[in-house]
Amino acid sequence: MSAIALARGPVARQALVLVAGNPNSGKSTLFNALSGARTRVANYPGVTIDRRSATVALPDGRSVELTDLPGTYSLSARSREEQIAVESLLGRGPRRPDAILVVADATSLARGLYLTLEILEIGRPVVIALNMADEADRDGIAIDTERLEHLTGARVVRTVASRGTGLEALRTALASAIEQGTAPLAPAVERTPDMAADLAELEAEILSDRLMDRPEDARVWAQWLLLSLDHEATDEFTGIPASLRQTVQRIHHRAAEAGRNLDLEIISARYRVVDALMASVCRAPETPRRSWTDRVDAVLTHRIGGALAFAAVMMVVFQALFSWSEPAIAVIEDTMAAAQSAVSGVLPPGPLNSLLVDGVIAGVGNVVVFVPQIALLFLFIGLLEDLGYLARAAFVIDRVMRAVGLHGRAFVPMLSGFSCAVPAVMATRTLENRTDRLLTMLVLPLTSCSARLPVYVLVTATVFAPGSRVGLLSAGAVALFSMYALSVVAALTAAAVLRRTVLKGPVPTLMLELPPYRLPVMSVLLRGVWQRVRTFLVDAGTVILALTIVLWALLSYPKSADIAEQAGRDRAVVSSMSLPGDARAARLAEIDSHASGAQLRYSVAGRLGRMMEPVIAPLGFDWRIGVGILGAFAAREVFVGTLGIVFDISNADETNEPLREVLRAATWPDGSPLMTPLAGVSLMVFFVLACQCMSTVAVVRRESGTWRWPLFMVAYMTVLAYAGSLTVYQVGRAFGWGL
Repeated sequence: MSAIALARGPVARQALVLVAGNPNSGKSTLFNALSGARTRVANYPGVTIDRRSATVALPDGRSVELTDLPGTYSLSARSREEQIAVESLLGRGPRRPDAILVVADATSLARGLYLTLEILEIGRPVVIALNMADEADRDGIAIDTERLEHLTGARVVRTVASRGTGLEALRTALASAIEQGTAPLAPAVERTPDMAADLAELEAEILSDRLMDRPEDARVWAQWLLLSLDHEATDEFTGIPASLRQTVQRIHHRAAEAGRNLDLEIISARYRVVDALMASVCRAPETPRRSWTDRVDAVLTHRIGGALAFAAVMMVVFQALFSWSEPAIAVIEDTMAAAQSAVSGVLPPGPLNSLLVDGVIAGVGNVVVFVPQIALLFLFIGLLEDLGYLARAAFVIDRVMRAVGLHGRAFVPMLSGFSCAVPAVMATRTLENRTDRLLTMLVLPLTSCSARLPVYVLVTATVFAPGSRVGLLSAGAVALFSMYALSVVAALTAAAVLRRTVLKGPVPTLMLELPPYRLPVMSVLLRGVWQRVRTFLVDAGTVILALTIVLWALLSYPKSADIAEQAGRDRAVVSSMSLPGDARAARLAEIDSHASGAQLRYSVAGRLGRMMEPVIAPLGFDWRIGVGILGAFAAREVFVGTLGIVFDISNADETNEPLREVLRAATWPDGSPLMTPLAGVSLMVFFVLACQCMSTVAVVRRESGTWRWPLFMVAYMTVLAYAGSLTVYQVGRAFGWGL
């Protein structure tokens, strides 16, 4: 056996190729074209940022691991994603790359060359893919690839990723680069003596502290530190010793005292090389024609026309999330109901039956029911981004978003939050800066999602008499509109406050590229949608399922043997009576409903509801409403069904007239009515402002990577909801409104 092992020799390590490039360069499309359907998705260590990789076969018979890095314009980071890209290129991750594939947009070569020059300085074999070469030819842009290879030392391949053009030549170039293992000789960047001294000081500290082993890596990382730690979001960056941060601050302070702009010096020196390269290898038309992109942009970025187009597009997206997903959601709900009925029919009543039906199957349903909306949302986001419209929409709406401290790109998550906060939180991934993502996530649950609507419908139909009006409008319509208006005001106000306190920082400046309009590659788009859905099911879904089972236990236990025995005796009495079949079934259902309500009151949740009553009574709620609020943490729409159990109404929903009648008849111990119009408005205000959705909490936990932020979100929204409801009820009582 050992002889065979010796004959085979050691197993060759699979080479690692990193794929780097600017956003909108077609990098991910090229990665997908090379990898096919063999993509693996994981997270970078310690963060929730996707890491896509695949095993790709090369013409020489070897296979390499291809990893798609987050898009970046340069090796100076403004986000955690860009830091990951930089550190992976520098080998500060688990492995040093054997080669680097740089994807550059042939129609915007200068921007791609800036990043390419930085990567060349790392000293690893480099292959440049001039992507979208067909569009460059169409625009009359001629690029001398042989000259570019000669000046950079890197292999250059023309590609059209969306059509698969140039892929074999690219694989051959990668195989050659890995086989030779020689790094290109990067074009020299001339630096002033002062700038060279600043970099040398930082490089020496990096090498002396053994943070980098190679001088080339230390030089590149020193430039990254000088450019990246000179802005407000540096708290996002990890793994940087305090001594290095202090050195960077000292160098910047010294340069400022001398009247120097260190960032400008570093960037300008490299752009002088880029300009020289462009003059040597690229020839563009002297009088570029006005493209159809420019003509479309004249409308879509216009102050009025752009706003109207934005409203129309968002209306379609919102309609899709709110209505088009309903058939799929209904199928999922029916399937879960059928599974619950099947299990109930097989297993006898008891703890196992209840666990599977009300815990496990209900928990799975609480996860899967979000899939249609998540898939549709990411389909639309991907479609709009690939088409090139998402950047235009962010430009149009940025002025409004900036007024409250939100990023221009936050508009899609905020609007989709009116349908469901779960996919909306996941949509914050389109924001580059972690602070902007956190801020948007923390205020998203304040937008009135569709799950709140059953609560609004039940309460308005209960507390406002049919035909009651406010002016020309019905009282229910005014109340419903007011709740949605309150949610918008609350979300924007919370964003403004959090931006100036907990997530303090400057109002984000929107810097974006308006890419040309392009047709999406549907296979790539659909693969991306599936990866997002799978991430939700695997990561957030497990937390939601666990929380559902915990909540089921709180609502189900402990059980009272006395209540169960009494229900059994009552069922025996009814069964012995001579009654028509329908009447007997109705009486038995009434007994079961009464027993369920009594057991709920006896459970941990029921006892918590009674303990809560002194706290929630100033809001106009008694312990029964308190139990409904606890049950609503599973999902807000559960509030209606929980009230049905508490008030002994079977099969209760928001349109159930018996539930409305029993709520109207409910009283406090002193005989005063419980559900007055004022109490109803107070309850709706509480639901507008409170975070009562464990699915949202689980997704925020997943996206933020810590329990700190979801717990903070629940805490501040609970305080806000209590204060808002208390103010409404007590001020209303003082003035005698709605009693």
